[in-house]
Order: sequence, then C-alpha cells, then structure tokens
Amino acid sequence: MTGMTEEGSTGSIGDAGQQIARPAVSGLTVSGMSMPDLLAGMPSDRARKAVDLVDWLMRSDRRTASKSLIEELCERMIEAGLPLDRYASSTSMVTAEHDAVGRYWVRGEGVTETVYVQTEERAPEYLASPYYLAAQTQQWVEVWIPDTSDDRFGIVKSLRDRGITHYICVPILLTNGANAWVTFATRQQTGFSKLDLMTIAFWIPPLTTRIDARLGWSTLDKLLRTYVGDEPHRAILAGRAKRGQVSTIRAAMLVADLRDSTGHMAELSAVQAVDLFNDLFDCLVPPVEERRGEVLKYLGDGLLAVFRETKERSCDASDRALEAAEAALDAVDAFNRLHPDRRPMEIGIALHYGEVAYGNVGSGLRLDFTVIGRDVALASRIASMNAKLSQPLLLSAAFVNHMRRGAEQIGLFPARGFTEKVEIFRPGPRPLLGAAESMARDDDRQMTADHV
Repeated sequence: MTGMTEEGSTGSIGDAGQQIARPAVSGLTVSGMSMPDLLAGMPSDRARKAVDLVDWLMRSDRRTASKSLIEELCERMIEAGLPLDRYASSTSMVTAEHDAVGRYWVRGEGVTETVYVQTEERAPEYLASPYYLAAQTQQWVEVWIPDTSDDRFGIVKSLRDRGITHYICVPILLTNGANAWVTFATRQQTGFSKLDLMTIAFWIPPLTTRIDARLGWSTLDKLLRTYVGDEPHRAILAGRAKRGQVSTIRAAMLVADLRDSTGHMAELSAVQAVDLFNDLFDCLVPPVEERRGEVLKYLGDGLLAVFRETKERSCDASDRALEAAEAALDAVDAFNRLHPDRRPMEIGIALHYGEVAYGNVGSGLRLDFTVIGRDVALASRIASMNAKLSQPLLLSAAFVNHMRRGAEQIGLFPARGFTEKVEIFRPGPRPLLGAAESMARDDDRQMTADHV
C-alpha cells in the first residue's frame, strides 16, 4: 500500500501506515505482521524486554490511576530500548461532561491530562490533526518532522519546537465503535529505527486490550453515576442489580420543584422546555453537590436529594441541606435578575429528616433504581405546600430537631395520605457570620470540595 506523501516526497512503508516525507523507511511493513513474526525479527535481548513489558502491562493493577500507569509504561518502554521522548493516548468518551480525554507524557515533565468538549461535529483542530487522518484510514500516520511543513498538521510546529524528529500516530478502534489513538515521538536525530517500529507494533495489541477494557469500565462507571447517582451506581456495580434488593439510610432530604411548571411549558416549545429545566437544575444541583448532598432522582420539574450524616467538623446533614436550599433559592433569584425578559422562575423546597430506601423496582429486565418510603412521600407532600403557604422553603419537625439554627413554626397542616396533620416550620433569620465563623465555614466548604 502506498502511503500518503507530502508534495515532493516519495516512498512507501506498506501496512505500517501513512508515510509523510520519510523516504529513509520506504518499504517498511510492520503493522500487518503477526506478533510472533515481529518477535522473531528482533534480537533476543530486545525480544525479551518487549515481552517483559507486555507481561507487566497485562498483570499490572487495573485500578492504578491513569497518570501513574502511563508514567510507568513510558519508563518501561525506554528501559526496553525505545528512544521515547513523548507519548500520548487519546480516547473518545461517552460522558455528560466531555467528549474525549488526552493524556500526554513528556520525558522529564511527567504526565498531563486534558479533556475536550466538542462544540461542533468536526472541529478544525481535529480535521488538521494526525488523529483525523489515522481514524479515516485506520492506518498508522508517520511524520518525519524535519521534512514536514508546519501547516501539514496543527501539531507539527509544537513538535518541532520541542526538538521532536519522528512522530507516529496509531489508531485504535474500540469495542464500542469509538476511536482511540496512541502516539510515540522521539528527539533522536535518526528517528525511530525499523526495530523500534517493530517493537511498537508488537506492543499495540496488548495496549489496545488494556485501553479498551479500562475505557469500557470507566464509561460504565461514569454513565451509571450520571443517571442513577453516586451511591446507587456503586451498589449496582457491586452486584446489587436484582429486583427487590433495597438499602436504607437515615439522612436529610431535600425536595425541590418548579412552581407552575405547566404554565411555563404552555408558553414554550418542547426544546425551550428542556432548556428551562436545565437552567432550573443548574441553580439547584451545584449547591447540593458542593455540600456533599447527592441528587438521587429527578422528578420531572424538580428533584430529590439526600444529605447523609457525617458529623465532620460539626457539618451535619441538616445544616448542609439547609445551606444548600438557601443557596439554590439565591441562585434562582440571581438567574431571574440576569434574565428580566423571561418569565421568572419560582421554586419551592421542602426539607425533611428520616429514612430513605433505595433499590431495584420494576419487572423483568426493565428495572429502575429508585427511592421509596414513608419519609420520601412526606417530603414530597411538604413540597406541595410551598405555593399554598406562600413560602419558598418549608421544614418538617423532624428536620428542625436535627438542625442547629432556629426555626419558626407556621402551623399544622393536612398532608394527603397521612392521617395526622404535619407540623410545618420555616427557617429563622440567617445568622451573620463573624470573622472566625466565616473562616471555619470556608474550611468546611473547602473540605466539601476536596471530598467531592
């Protein structure tokens, strides 16, 4: 197969990939060779070291952090004789936060990580990269930097400035159909030798297996976390996926919803309604997660979150839940001020303390990991009283009994489905923080951020 060449260059490297102005390796064929054939073509010492690296790669702890794994991998490749000065791996990701992640190792500098968010289907930077050419052809792309113009690929100038002479980009097609790449680069004046390229080709299959397995597990972990919440996703991954398996915790509960959501949606298209709910949740979710709360369920135009007891630095569940509720109300007010041309959002929040049961409910192969129980129902009933009582934030008596701040009783009110009337409170005035308490609160929030 004739490789793609720059104008004025000649040559072919067969199945090794796309030749970019590198006549010195013309005719080399490596990626089409089997692993035994590649091994047979190596001197015995090089072959032994290449096999040792594969053995380590397949035996090393699968839980090792990616950065640490890459750093050790690169050190072992150098020990095996590869003149490596730069290595990178990049993988497409199926997550709610980003579309791809790249990890880059540079000799003497360690590993850095970059995440990418795709704002358009094919970004110009991607189209101008060796990654794109490798993905399109499913062939190696080899770039001999001294004879390659800076405008051939976006990365060429950066590599040249770092003294790189030879760059190899290898495409990897993952089991889920997504793309991944690994790249190798050297500052050696003669570039990678034929033996170096054979060694790289020998390592590609086990590297592919390792990347594919790690990415598959990481994707499953992140998507479960996204759709069912942190604790439920850990329970599912631990094997609790059968109908009827239920766990319970005692926690502060926060139920929030958008008032008159039907009136809002009557004025909006379906797409605009989605945007409205996303704006709403952007106001509600960050205050919850910043205070170690966990959103367990989205309830159409609202959500249910729980705050587990920790007692760390007296930052208990009810106090964190109250702070989150007030911060969410502040966020909605700020949003409304920034958008005076839109119908103002009004939310109601209820806080309750009790027992939450969550687990698998459903039939056959279609289950939902949901939350149920008397206290969940009571929290929801209290949330429905916000509009009637013209209060944005209501507290149950059980919640008040577990909070440090004062509260004001509003009265006893019937709750649908409950035989006795429910005692309802609203929070007392927010305390003015002194300097020492303000610093302690900042410490608590930093601890929360570190924990998350």
